[in-house]
Amino acid sequence: MPKLDMSKVPVKTGSIYPPPYAGMVAGRSSLRLGEAGGLTQFGVNLVILPPGTLSSLRHWHLAEDEFVMVTQGECVLVQDAGETLMVAGDCAAFPANVPDGHQFINRSDAEARFLVVGSKAKREVVTYSDVDLVLTVEAGQANYTYKDGSKWEGAR
Repeated sequence: MPKLDMSKVPVKTGSIYPPPYAGMVAGRSSLRLGEAGGLTQFGVNLVILPPGTLSSLRHWHLAEDEFVMVTQGECVLVQDAGETLMVAGDCAAFPANVPDGHQFINRSDAEARFLVVGSKAKREVVTYSDVDLVLTVEAGQANYTYKDGSKWEGAR
């Protein structure tokens, strides 16, 4: 694959989170590098966090591994055990099926960026640690439920 033309890389903004959670990650965007390169077995995204922005709700993956490397600026990694400052060059790994939710927050006054590499499972379940929400993705379809398995009908 030749060098990617960064001007043609798809940019994803917004979120597939249902309200009110979508608003919590407003401002975050990502460059879909793996998609631009035609990759199908794993995803590669460059996440861009303006000051004050969250990367995601705190979550963990049942089937997919995830690896992160900060490439610019600084952000705070939040996990069950607490917070860790991450600066350019720092890396973190999140193995599948380890129920320790993670997220990144940019509390600085400058933009932060990090590279995310993750596997693409045919069926994935994402559990959100701090809210009553579970996402199941299968055959490209996203379905939200509460943690007890009942149908999602809004935040409770």
